[in-house]
Amino acid sequence: MAFCELLVALVTLVHLVLHKPTPTVPLPICLPKMIAQGTQSNEEASPVHSNASPAKPESFAGDATHLSVTASAGSGAGQERGRNKLTLLPLTFLIFFQVAGGPYGAEPAVQAAGPLFALIGFLVFPFVWAVPESLVTAELSTAMPGNGGYVLWVDRASGPFAGSLMGTWKYVCAAIGAAAFPALCSDYLVRVAPAVSGGGARVATIVTFNVALTLLSYTGLSVVGWTTVALGLAALSPFVVMVGVALPKIRPRRWGATARAKDWKLLLNTLFWNLNGWDSVSTMAGEVDRPGRTFPAALVSAVCIGSLGYVLPLMAATGAVDAPPEAWGDGYFADAAGLIAGEWLKYWMEVGAAVSSVGLYSASLSSASYLLAGMAEVGHLPSLLAARAPVFGTPWASITVTGAVALGMSFLSFDSIVAVTNFLYGLGMLLELAAFLWLRVRRPRLPRPYRAPGGAAGAAAVCAMPAAFLVLVMAVAGWKVCAAGAGFTAAGVAVYYLMRFCRARGCVEFARPGPEGEGEAGEHGGGESGKEGEPGDA
Repeated sequence: MAFCELLVALVTLVHLVLHKPTPTVPLPICLPKMIAQGTQSNEEASPVHSNASPAKPESFAGDATHLSVTASAGSGAGQERGRNKLTLLPLTFLIFFQVAGGPYGAEPAVQAAGPLFALIGFLVFPFVWAVPESLVTAELSTAMPGNGGYVLWVDRASGPFAGSLMGTWKYVCAAIGAAAFPALCSDYLVRVAPAVSGGGARVATIVTFNVALTLLSYTGLSVVGWTTVALGLAALSPFVVMVGVALPKIRPRRWGATARAKDWKLLLNTLFWNLNGWDSVSTMAGEVDRPGRTFPAALVSAVCIGSLGYVLPLMAATGAVDAPPEAWGDGYFADAAGLIAGEWLKYWMEVGAAVSSVGLYSASLSSASYLLAGMAEVGHLPSLLAARAPVFGTPWASITVTGAVALGMSFLSFDSIVAVTNFLYGLGMLLELAAFLWLRVRRPRLPRPYRAPGGAAGAAAVCAMPAAFLVLVMAVAGWKVCAAGAGFTAAGVAVYYLMRFCRARGCVEFARPGPEGEGEAGEHGGGESGKEGEPGDA
């Protein structure tokens, strides 16, 4: 995060040298009409409604949120964002790649406890984790469809300090996650092109991978989204063939095998690593076409594709190949495909793994970039990070910073950092679930084009299962992971107070300058100073 802040400062310096500061002008962006009964919102000024006039609140029929973007010199904020909106299919595959990207990486679950517990885990975990997280994401993303996602939700529920800390936790997770994929793609390519195995060739491969996909991100989420559709079909196709070829060779008794020495921590971390991140797409909610309809449908589709994409290949490979659990290390799916169908399918699957890495990086980079842009739009970070490119209307500064962070971290070892990111993600999710419940209780009339079913009891049940699992995952973390998590949390606190100091001194431009007591609960919706005027829920 310190590296990220340094890059922000450098980009800001360049911006101040090249552009004369100009007064900020709020540009209202009315999001498209969602599926809802006619309601009118009279919410008090808040981080989500930061530019609405307190004297004359805006009224909307069906839309839950009126977002604004601050225009600054050279920001391109005046561009019409609707021309590059995400529709259902691209959004579905962006979610798919932010969570799974195919069953690549699921092999350690078999190695940790054997086929039986791996299959049970991938069958049960979507209901314990993926479905509840998707329901929370669908409700809050359609109620507050702005870039920044969960930062907006937590900011609205608990104030700017909690929102900023949430952004730090999730950005660290996203940036580290994105940084792993260029090196992973290079490792997969070594199997089919040994020339990139090390030295200058490996460095060139990682740099080219990073720069090319960062440039792709500048063209907009619509282009990135349709690219992930193609990448998703290419990544899943060898598994479809493997399942078909394996069917007559499957022996169900093999599914009951278990490992002699079970590593439950590895099993839990593997399940969590492969199936978390359903809320990541919320950071791009401001770029989604008709979010009230599109978000729930895309999340349901992605959950189905992701869950079946793990379970069916695992059933096929473990049922058709008589291999001990110890053999199931990283990349064993390719070896299993070779045993089932021949070397041609093994080669195809290794290429598919490299393709999957491309999609995973593109989705992670987009999520992290729009998270920075969303935090800048509500004043947590300098407004430069919300600046839009004049041609494509994309947040060029946020994409540049995130691409540079990912490139710098691509050459590090990620063996121990995976557990740290899981820990930080768990902290962020607990805060997110608390915000979901708080908004249900204290903002019952906030228009919600989509609502998680079951009323108050349903909301509590939706949060109970993932919260219990989060506590379990964090409880098995070692002291080193806890210490690293505490360090990143301290860095997040430092970032918040550094930004507050810069705002007070006028060092850099912020989208929403805060008054003296901005940390107080009453200012950002954390108190009860305002009244809700909606006649009813959507």
